[in-house]
Amino acid sequence: MLTYNDIKQDEKIRAYIKKADESLKALGFTEHGFAHVTLVAERAGKILKELGYDEKTIELAKIASYMHDIGNIVNRREHSQSGAVMAFRILDNLNFDPSDIADIVTAIGNHDEGTGEAVNPISAALIIADKSDVRRTRVRVKPTDATFDIHDRVNYSVYETKVNIDKNAKTITLCLKIDTDISPVMSYFEIFMSRMLMCKRAGEALGVQFKLTINEQSIM
Repeated sequence: MLTYNDIKQDEKIRAYIKKADESLKALGFTEHGFAHVTLVAERAGKILKELGYDEKTIELAKIASYMHDIGNIVNRREHSQSGAVMAFRILDNLNFDPSDIADIVTAIGNHDEGTGEAVNPISAALIIADKSDVRRTRVRVKPTDATFDIHDRVNYSVYETKVNIDKNAKTITLCLKIDTDISPVMSYFEIFMSRMLMCKRAGEALGVQFKLTINEQSIM
């Protein structure tokens, strides 16, 4: 079986990630390139490792997470389904085991909050890792730019992000520190409520409770 590190070095996959991010940049979205997908892959792997999952499941989660946004080269809408189909073709050509392909494709196809659900541990870890990537460095434009919108403002206001996994307490906590002079806390929920609820359900699929703290105050 090819590893996560092998997938990271695959030039075709890297080209798709790069071009997908370029498309989103042209559309005004925050960063979805190598920084994002690598962070999501490492975080998804950490979640499953801390919860005691086996090495193969962890590896598949990292591969799915690294490839999860390639569908954006087709279109932002339904990019999770497009990405799943692309991942199937890529991994099949790389002679991945069909069962492993199925798990990866399922996770990618279910990571978007509009259509997806956590149907297995790999998809659950990907969802939480993806939706918890809120940070200032994802913003591509300056606060003074005319295109600086609410998504930019909320991401820009987050100056610290941590994901704490407590196997004994059965919790995964997203801890954010937000500069409320840049964005009020309410704006976070205005754009991210559906994502947080998806994380809550993903936590349940992993047998844990998803929690959110903002500026050290428990929110959910």
